[in-house]
Amino acid sequence: MNKAELIDAMAEGAGLTKADAKKALEAFIDATTNALKTGGRVALVGFGSFSVSERAARKGRNPQTGKEIKISAKKVVRFKPGTELSDGVK
Repeated sequence: MNKAELIDAMAEGAGLTKADAKKALEAFIDATTNALKTGGRVALVGFGSFSVSERAARKGRNPQTGKEIKISAKKVVRFKPGTELSDGVK
């Protein structure tokens, strides 16, 4: 499912126009992004939680040349699915 298909499904499921569903989705994405930027966590009971974790710097290897390279530290977004979501997929 891509973004347009998700907007269509949200509009149909909630009885909204596609424009309103698009605004709602974009507001959710913006709010989630802003919360994660400040080091917060977004938890949706039953669905899952989004959080940010630090990935330490490490050494890697270029697969083409075999030469060792340095991979810098960075922050990554993690998603942990909730019980209802996990059970619904089984």
